[in-house]
Amino acid sequence: MQKTVILGVIGSDAHVVGITILEQALQAAGFDVVNLGVQTSQAEFVEAASREDASAVLVSSMYGHASQDCQGFHERIAAADLDVVTYIGGNLAVGQDDFEQTRREFRELGFNRVFDSETDPEEAIAALRRDLQIAATEPENPPIRG
Repeated sequence: MQKTVILGVIGSDAHVVGITILEQALQAAGFDVVNLGVQTSQAEFVEAASREDASAVLVSSMYGHASQDCQGFHERIAAADLDVVTYIGGNLAVGQDDFEQTRREFRELGFNRVFDSETDPEEAIAALRRDLQIAATEPENPPIRG
């Protein structure tokens, strides 16, 4: 059974390249992806997660103001009674020098996982599989052994 993930860029951010790459990688990995696009509000993430019965919500932000954009996000998720894992990734803070400090900040905001802008999509997919307890799939055309 495919797991549905909601993907989008939060707030006023209009950076689309990262989520496009992530969308393709997630689809190739067998996930059903609902890409909300750029400039997505918290309410749109929550509504989509509820409507699609999503297992995960993946938030992207590249313009450095994710902390402001994500204030109250997990309270909205809780109010909607959603059982989803939440990830955030990108360039999350202006002048981000110490990513571990940034990671702690977003963990305190409620995110299960926090990734920097240099994270390979495969790393996020591996984490998602672990968090959703999904076994890696076998290749579609396994090699023939003689």
